[in-house]
Amino acid sequence: MPVADFQNLTVKYGSFVALEDFTASLPEGCVGLLGPNGAGKTTLIKTMLGFVDPAQGGGHILGHDLATEGPMIRQNVGYMPEQDCHIPGMTAVQFVAYAGELAGLPSNQALRRAHEVLEYCGLGEARYRNVETYSTGLKQRIKLAQAVVHGPKLLLLDEPTNGLDPRGREEMLALIRSVSHGKGLSVLVSSHLLKDIERICDHVVVLLAGKLRAAGPIRDLKSVKGQPVDVQLREHNLEFVDAIQKMGMMVEELRKGEYRIYSDTKLDETARQVFAAARRSNAQVRHLALAQRSLEEAFLEAVHV
Repeated sequence: MPVADFQNLTVKYGSFVALEDFTASLPEGCVGLLGPNGAGKTTLIKTMLGFVDPAQGGGHILGHDLATEGPMIRQNVGYMPEQDCHIPGMTAVQFVAYAGELAGLPSNQALRRAHEVLEYCGLGEARYRNVETYSTGLKQRIKLAQAVVHGPKLLLLDEPTNGLDPRGREEMLALIRSVSHGKGLSVLVSSHLLKDIERICDHVVVLLAGKLRAAGPIRDLKSVKGQPVDVQLREHNLEFVDAIQKMGMMVEELRKGEYRIYSDTKLDETARQVFAAARRSNAQVRHLALAQRSLEEAFLEAVHV
């Protein structure tokens, strides 16, 4: 069962259409929400939380209807907004415990959970400092902590690495990866940073101008038509290329010593032929794998108009 599904969802701000006829399903695990600025990513998140009413269409979040079960959805979803959401004058543990109480936890349980999630998010030593004194990196961590304190089943993250330095970005990605792959919590990550999404997500949804342009497992979007193989040799070898061509396969040289080989056979048979050609030409194969394009190439193809 998907954690969320949408049918012909359309959202408008006055006459402006922010989401148009959006139909998709979000599977369990970590899903990346991709698109340029203004694509409709934040609008989709706000609609999932019940902050924006659809003009038409609908959907379900964790089995709950978008139109009629907003409070139940929000009780089971954690939200990390792009903008700062701390309350000045409160320590981290007070703030996160307060977020837990707002989500329905008894005060003593909220306080206990606040200590646990702050420790998990790397804020154990800073838990008694006022949140307005935090650096950007620590503020991002406390936003994550308040989003998970009540034990949600789905976590919505809006630009979670925004404003972080390289080290902070790596640490935040590791936290998200840990939450989504080790805690049984499904995560939707909205970001314009393709490398971040590729690092932590298994599936992606691509939006452009409010319309769905692509959706599916990252490995499928990155696959190359015809399923060729990429081969890296120790050095450039024309005899290897000639041997491959004589076997009836097409060879594309990607760079010196690296080739993309197209064949009508299955991967195992193609690999066998590659190694046979290498033996005949005294070539040393360093790497052989099913060819893939980058997520950036797949994204640009999806949003190409």
